Amino acid sequence: MRKKTFAAAALLAAATLTLTACGSENDSGSPVSVVSEEAGSDKAATVLDQPFEKPDLVLTDTQGKKYDLRKETAGKPTLLYFGYTHCPDICPLTMNNIAVAKKSLPKSEQDELRVIFVTTDPDRDTPSELGKWLKGIDSRFVGLTGDFATIQASARTLGISIEPTHKDKKTGKAVSVHGTQVVAFSPKTDAGYVLYGEDATVDDYTKDLPKLVKGEKP
Repeated sequence: MRKKTFAAAALLAAATLTLTACGSENDSGSPVSVVSEEAGSDKAATVLDQPFEKPDLVLTDTQGKKYDLRKETAGKPTLLYFGYTHCPDICPLTMNNIAVAKKSLPKSEQDELRVIFVTTDPDRDTPSELGKWLKGIDSRFVGLTGDFATIQASARTLGISIEPTHKDKKTGKAVSVHGTQVVAFSPKTDAGYVLYGEDATVDDYTKDLPKLVKGEKP
């Protein structure tokens, strides 16, 4: 199993370097995507020796209802990801990889697992849009939207950087820059103790999920 142990302080500095710039598709359907990665990002699972505290985050779900992250996921194995529905590559790939791996779990463990997708592009990702997008991946995944500043601040507590969606000066396309890490929270402690980069595959998640749902180290 590919894994690496980091001190949380070092991870905070390193994680902010892993960002993906995703552009909306133009009229020809050709997306723009620029990815920069830190050295060593080929490691699938990063096991933290100082776990992250779960963000105190209250947003709006795809049903238009308030969703308290800590309250709704307390005692549940939870995977948290910040991304957006107009992303042409990394976001849908990451969510689909998790969705496919989830199917390998026993039904009872699938029911326990919480997969939370928090948008980095709340102006476009309304509850309705998030719902439609996630339905095509896994209807049990939770999509959250809300105030950008609140989302950005919560991501920062996990060492994940996100920037406001902006138009590229050269192409005029909408671009969102965001960290691509998936944070796994333990059902035992509710702390974020494992982190995955964008290189994590279906096989990586398939091998690790049976342990993550029990709060064990992959």
